[in-house]
Amino acid sequence: MSYKKTDEAVSKLTPEQFRVTQQNGTERPFTGEYNDNKRPGIYVDIVSGEPLFASADKFDSGCGWPSFTKPIVSANVKELRDDSYGMIRTEVRSLHGDSHLGHVFPDGPRDRGGLRYCINSASLRFIPREEMEAEGYGAYINQVEDI
Repeated sequence: MSYKKTDEAVSKLTPEQFRVTQQNGTERPFTGEYNDNKRPGIYVDIVSGEPLFASADKFDSGCGWPSFTKPIVSANVKELRDDSYGMIRTEVRSLHGDSHLGHVFPDGPRDRGGLRYCINSASLRFIPREEMEAEGYGAYINQVEDI
């Protein structure tokens, strides 16, 4: 499967998805569609479709955004220094879609690597486990917990 950012994909974004992914925005905490999602599946870039995170690595951090301990394919996630707003953070972007996803922090569960990928729901599309094969993501089913 090939993943890339296209003008067509960007034109289909909602205003909030555009603001977050293309203008480095942040959705308000506890408002995102996937913050409380507990269904098994994977999360892909809303722009390019590249696989980013698996539900098996999602945890409730209480921060108000979906949080993950690691990417499903680490090569699909770029980490960049972000010194905006008077603080130093590590921004997370998708490799192929170049979408702003959120930030990664070193305060995640220690027993799962210690990282917390704090991700905007607006940058993601969720694919339920039962639809992964049909949508071309069958190779990642082994990284998703059973239903």
